Amino acid sequence: MIEQIRPLQVNEWLAAQGAPAVVLDVREDWEVEAASVKAEGFALQIIPMSELPQRVGELSPESAIAVLCHHGHRSQRVALFLEQQGFSKLANIAGGIEAWAEERDPGVPRY
Repeated sequence: MIEQIRPLQVNEWLAAQGAPAVVLDVREDWEVEAASVKAEGFALQIIPMSELPQRVGELSPESAIAVLCHHGHRSQRVALFLEQQGFSKLANIAGGIEAWAEERDPGVPRY
């Protein structure tokens, strides 16, 4: 089962995993251009969901990965895919970048 975390819990959850911390943004390039998060306390890696099967090797199974999309649906699917690939330290950022803008950083544009 994939853990669901809110944007304000991201840094705490990543730190608790005892592994390199990554927020994986799986939105399309145009979405990232419209609104992006600041990497504060974690590495930000951007791999669109459509490219992930070919690029999964760019991620380390040892990392703690919190997956981000627009509302939390694509990121949940990606987290489940990564779990099937042997990744174990996974969380879905519930509410996606919309919730990030509401709860964590109001400077993030909404689209």
